[in-house]
Amino acid sequence: MDHQSASSEVTFEHHISDAEFKQRVKKTTILLSVITVIELGIGLLLYAWPGASYLVVLMFKGAVCILTLAKAYYIVSVFMHLGDEIRNMIMTIVVPLLLFIWFIAAFIIDGNSYKNLRNTYDLHFKETTTPVHGHHGSPHQEEPAATPEPGKQ
Repeated sequence: MDHQSASSEVTFEHHISDAEFKQRVKKTTILLSVITVIELGIGLLLYAWPGASYLVVLMFKGAVCILTLAKAYYIVSVFMHLGDEIRNMIMTIVVPLLLFIWFIAAFIIDGNSYKNLRNTYDLHFKETTTPVHGHHGSPHQEEPAATPEPGKQ
């Protein structure tokens, strides 16, 4: 078989030397460290700014999620050598992972919907699981029973 006619999917000519790989690992480690410091900075900023609006908090949390996905990509690509594999091998790993993420999200959304519907329509459940506050402010605290005065019965 002629080597030139083979698809780039099948050929394995993209191996790099050890020195190049060490340099790539070093750059990736520095990049992952920088991303981690940025994530920690965002977390500390949210902690130090308790009066932030809901939209700002949501944007910061979204940024942290995106940075975390970027870190996961670099870890899998460089340290687990998936970036050096052929496209079909990458898809064999990535597609089931995406389905698993969808599976988790679907169950979280379904569980939340069930909880909200149960609290709305099942009044017995709501009455038995919602704490009742007495006069003293603590849940389920009964008032003391009235004692009869001596001599009166």
